[in-house]
Amino acid sequence: MDKTLLLQQVLTHLQADLEQAHQAALSAHETATHEENVAENKYDTLGLEAAYLASGQARRVEELRQTLITWRQLRLRPFDENQGVELGALVQLLDAHDQVRWLFLGPQGASMKLQHAGQTIQVLGSAAPLGRALLGKVPGDQISVPMAGAAQDFEVLSVE
Repeated sequence: MDKTLLLQQVLTHLQADLEQAHQAALSAHETATHEENVAENKYDTLGLEAAYLASGQARRVEELRQTLITWRQLRLRPFDENQGVELGALVQLLDAHDQVRWLFLGPQGASMKLQHAGQTIQVLGSAAPLGRALLGKVPGDQISVPMAGAAQDFEVLSVE
């Protein structure tokens, strides 16, 4: 699989999310500042609620902008067995039910699923429990991660 293409897909997805959030923030700001939403009495809170929404949308835009910057700075390197799994690794796992999973490990903030080369690839950050557990691992290593109240066991099959 081509990690460069995967990274490009992540960046495209994040850019689309940023644009959508930006439009939502603009819409919320327009609603909050529209003359029809000026409070007529102390119980009229539509303008205040719209302002809270606009503030939250603006924070979301900034978070996405920072995530996009961080992912753009990610440098993909070939797997080095001495380093083990690190950011930018494409990892193939086998779970306890003999299901194979592909994971693309990167900086935080971009949890998504992608389709690539006929496979579903889960993108996750190194701050996620599974991401943390994978750091430094090599093919053949076993990991156990608490998920949904129970431990999930995985074997690292391959790393690219």
